[in-house]
Amino acid sequence: MFDAILRPPLITADLPGLGGRIKTIPEDFEVEEIPAYEPTGSGDFLYLWLEKRDMGAEYFVRQIAKRLDIPPGEVGTAGLKDRHAVTRQMVSVPAAIEDRLPQLEGEGIRVLKVSKHTNKLRPGHLHGNRFRITVRNLDPAVNVAETLPKLLDRMRTLGMPNYYGPQRFGRESETLILGLAMIRGEKAKIRNGFLRKLALSAVQSALFNAYLARRWLDGLLHKVLPGDVMAKYPFGGMFVAENLEEEQKRLEAREIVSAGPIFGRKTFPAAGAAAEREAAALAEFELTPASLQGFGKLLQGTRRHNVVYLDDLTADMVQENLQLNFSLPAGSYATVLLREIMKSDVAGAEEI
Repeated sequence: MFDAILRPPLITADLPGLGGRIKTIPEDFEVEEIPAYEPTGSGDFLYLWLEKRDMGAEYFVRQIAKRLDIPPGEVGTAGLKDRHAVTRQMVSVPAAIEDRLPQLEGEGIRVLKVSKHTNKLRPGHLHGNRFRITVRNLDPAVNVAETLPKLLDRMRTLGMPNYYGPQRFGRESETLILGLAMIRGEKAKIRNGFLRKLALSAVQSALFNAYLARRWLDGLLHKVLPGDVMAKYPFGGMFVAENLEEEQKRLEAREIVSAGPIFGRKTFPAAGAAAEREAAALAEFELTPASLQGFGKLLQGTRRHNVVYLDDLTADMVQENLQLNFSLPAGSYATVLLREIMKSDVAGAEEI
């Protein structure tokens, strides 16, 4: 069961992969946040556009707090960024400490820009991330000049199934296994609140991957089903598909995409055939909607786009290495795209 979750079916399975390694050095993996909004220039919070190098997300926040002499809770971030990488992101801190900013510079952190805004930066306050990734040590047996254009064309044409990356489930799936035990009542209550939330989230992600893998294998990734929940693309509200012919045209025009279930007590409900498929995904894990009750806000539930389009995906050979450039919405995984291109368990996958 876990194989389809950790290594879901590829949309380029009939094409050879290029092999290779990522993150040989931090500069091989560059990530830049796409903010949801720009700071206004005035307010009670400093918005710092920072670059970090080879630094984990939690350690990064602790370092900012330590250097500026403020509690870690006063440091606002929109998203977690990779450890073995060079990343640029927005961070908010109270404006009252502006005179301490020189203490922030150095030892893996650079201050690139400073502005002000009226609110603290919160998780999710970003549209997505831009990536520039270098893949080294390509498989010498593969004809890159012949294979790479076919891979890129497939990805641009079909988009990327919006799977969660394997790092979501913990080392050897231990986070997922813990979450399933909690939901099935096989595990006593976990006192660590962060771990409890992480484990339950891993189950939601696994259920989504299983649902999406089945949809792809059944040839339904780009087809509107009766009762499907659809979402405006790239941003916008959700609705249940009723006029299938009309919604199919909108889907093919990339105005909307189907939205799969992140199961929980407040998940926007599907109907008809779509709802039956979602119930089958739960049953595969020996779960029911009732299994997800009793966890309060930890299993609220939502929807996730089934497909991400890659209109800006480009690739260049720099000497003997492959350089990929693309952007993804917040919450989507670069390693999912890399696995399509490389056809291997991505060595050096994201570690936050």
